[in-house]
Amino acid sequence: MAIGLVLFIVWMERAQRRLFVTYPKRQVGNKVYGGESSHLPIKLNVSGVIPPIFASSVLLMPTTYASFNAQNLPDWLQTTVAVLGRGHPLYMTLYAVLIIGFAFFYTSVVLPAEATAENLKKYGGVFPGIRPGKKSAEFIDYVLTRLTVIGGLYLAFVCLIPEFFFYKDNLSFAIGGTSILIVVSVTMDTVAQIQSHLVAQQYEGLLKKSKLRGARR
Repeated sequence: MAIGLVLFIVWMERAQRRLFVTYPKRQVGNKVYGGESSHLPIKLNVSGVIPPIFASSVLLMPTTYASFNAQNLPDWLQTTVAVLGRGHPLYMTLYAVLIIGFAFFYTSVVLPAEATAENLKKYGGVFPGIRPGKKSAEFIDYVLTRLTVIGGLYLAFVCLIPEFFFYKDNLSFAIGGTSILIVVSVTMDTVAQIQSHLVAQQYEGLLKKSKLRGARR
């Protein structure tokens, strides 16, 4: 199950929605520029591992405060700490709701729709059949909203699996859902950086060889 969960996380983290973008032709003097097509890749999970970290931090506040003042706790705080204990249904429900909420919040901070639309308009990029500016921002927001719903549910699912088994069978995992997300995400980023570094070195080697051949000629 652990191997399957890791493969599922890798698949979801690499998933993306590609928005088709076209650049109109423009003539400068006797030369024609543009007329190309590209795509704007948007990850399914734009927010990364930040929502689970924020959500767990918020839920740990009552327990952390209670640990520092264990002798003088009011009754309502003792009840709150008991109900928000790990594995309880209320804890898992609030955990999922906070993860989805923070996913929407952090996505709006990392990838604002209006700023993205303005940058596309600045460089002449347009979505086919959609006017640049406000309409493009609405389209990006429309896509981001639906992607964030799926991404938030995915994060909540991964983080709640260890909690569910802890509540049902009292099984304790070596690492939790948040830790698995962090480990897999960091590993994927490290591999991507190593690959880009190797590709850059290959290009540098090819350029050096071409310069040497040119000098010999």
